[in-house]
Amino acid sequence: VQLQASGGGLVEAGGSLRLSCVVSKRGFVYDDMGWFRQAPGKAREFVAAITYNAGNRYYADSVKGRFTISRDNAKRTVYLQMDSLKTEDTAVYYCAVFMGGRYFDTNNYNFWGQGTLVTVSS
Repeated sequence: VQLQASGGGLVEAGGSLRLSCVVSKRGFVYDDMGWFRQAPGKAREFVAAITYNAGNRYYADSVKGRFTISRDNAKRTVYLQMDSLKTEDTAVYYCAVFMGGRYFDTNNYNFWGQGTLVTVSS
């Protein structure tokens, strides 16, 4: 199983980025997926999750209304569109495969990508 995240970079506050996560895993079309982030010196935190058919999406309060999670099962890819970025969004962003339970809990994800760094400057 491989998850390859990309799309991070340096952006000014108020700008936008779109992250992508390509998943090489049998049965991906049946997997719920999540995005997490980890800022320097902080614990990894939940950002967003999406069910296997994109029927439901969940967001952390801190990103609600600014970030959008989506997926293209034909391309085995999950996206995170990030708009109105703030300096506090600076972190390494990870995609992960959900096993079950609560979406915000990192323990409920069994496969993780390597992360992509997002830096938001003021």
